[in-house]
Amino acid sequence: MSPLLAASLLLRALAIPLLGRIAWTDFTTQKIANRDVLLLICLGLGSLQLTAVVAGSWWDMGLSALAGFLLFAVLFPFWALRKLGAGDVKLMAVMPFLIGGSGLAVFSILLLVLALATAIVMRFPFMLPEGAFRVYIQHLDRKGVVPFGVPIAIAAICTIAFEVILGASAFANPF
Repeated sequence: MSPLLAASLLLRALAIPLLGRIAWTDFTTQKIANRDVLLLICLGLGSLQLTAVVAGSWWDMGLSALAGFLLFAVLFPFWALRKLGAGDVKLMAVMPFLIGGSGLAVFSILLLVLALATAIVMRFPFMLPEGAFRVYIQHLDRKGVVPFGVPIAIAAICTIAFEVILGASAFANPF
């Protein structure tokens, strides 16, 4: 593995604690800060640029830009109809830059599973074991909000961890 590819994986790995903070903040306050989204896009663009230099092709960056624009364009009307928060829309638009084109399929499958789990938990909070947690989910249900940044961040963390582990195993065993 080249040093540039290792640096690219390091930039993605640095996004994991930030994604954890975004998930926690969205869960507790239902807000996603613009500074966190900007930090994610900077880490993602840096990682993509390093990968593009190693590969000698800008295809992954172009695919990520197209996917980010498409996600923003598709999700923006949901924000306008007050079905989705602005932070969730911005976070989803940044994810292709952070994940990269090669990880979008894994991210999409994980996001689908986690979004369904979130919808089930929000719909049936009585199935949860902890009393205080159940009361909090019922409170969110009464307010009509769902912290959708949590499944987005968890899916991104799992995808990045998968990519870092695969990259590290390729580094340990180059043959």
